[in-house]
Amino acid sequence: MGFGGAPLGNLYRRIEEADAQAALDAAYAGGVRYFDTAPQYGLGLSEMRFGKAISRFGREKITLSTKVGRLLEDCSPAEVSKTGFVDVPQKRIVYDYSYDGVMRSHEASLHRLGVDSVDILLVHDVDAFTHGSREASDQRVRELFDLGGFRALDELRAAGTVKAIGAGVNEWEVCEKLLGLGDFDGFLLAGRYTLLEQEALNSFLPLCEKRDVGIILGGPYNSGILATGAVEGARYNYEPAPEPILARVRQIEAVCTAHEVRLIEAALQFVLGHSAVKTVIPGAANAGEVEANIALMDKPVPAALWADLKSQGLLREDAPTPGDA
Repeated sequence: MGFGGAPLGNLYRRIEEADAQAALDAAYAGGVRYFDTAPQYGLGLSEMRFGKAISRFGREKITLSTKVGRLLEDCSPAEVSKTGFVDVPQKRIVYDYSYDGVMRSHEASLHRLGVDSVDILLVHDVDAFTHGSREASDQRVRELFDLGGFRALDELRAAGTVKAIGAGVNEWEVCEKLLGLGDFDGFLLAGRYTLLEQEALNSFLPLCEKRDVGIILGGPYNSGILATGAVEGARYNYEPAPEPILARVRQIEAVCTAHEVRLIEAALQFVLGHSAVKTVIPGAANAGEVEANIALMDKPVPAALWADLKSQGLLREDAPTPGDA
């Protein structure tokens, strides 16, 4: 299990600095050694908070990833980018997937993190989820290749400046497209292979197995609902969950309850049943949430739970599950 840094950018609510640092310390103390962040997360705030923690841990003790594609520029208060992050630095986001944009983003991240290098560098959000349509996503992908962004990533990898390159996105379709265009080592896929969604089994995950491409699974709770259950205000894909999703989650949770397993336990462990998924990075905003996430990994989940979910049509029959031979 790794540590996903979006909550420490003040996602949806302000996180006190002491709580942010305690969360990072709890992760490290609990054995977590992979940490992921991005310039977008709190307009640089998450990276700066990571930097403070890394100075305590020692850079050589951890694996670190961040992202490129969004440059952060100083701006007036009225120009600060509107995001789901609150109480953020006075910056605006400029999308830039060019050679210069990738190099500038990389250097700026190193400065905020206070490190000489990161291990994994990911192209951030070249997806329709972010840019509004498949056509807009395709345009961003073209920019990445036509304007030299991929060349920059490839040069950094070839020079040993980073160990691996990939993309961090909210949909598997664009990952599959990228694999057809360039040599990527892995992808951070957020929320698209979960107890609620397994369409990635159609073609993308088998392709990853064939190409030996690893998946960092972000958003195992689909941004909240698989952790909270179908409660009032539950979030799915960063928005209030619609009724069909609420209804399906109630059905899944009922099966979990019958096996004396909490929904959140099943959600976190399910994703690791697929051989392409190398790590899962649930977010956490304080030490207690980190410790709870770590404890979730130790809860035995009976094979009969997965079998019942499949027999009731709540989980795909071809979905590999933990413990499968």
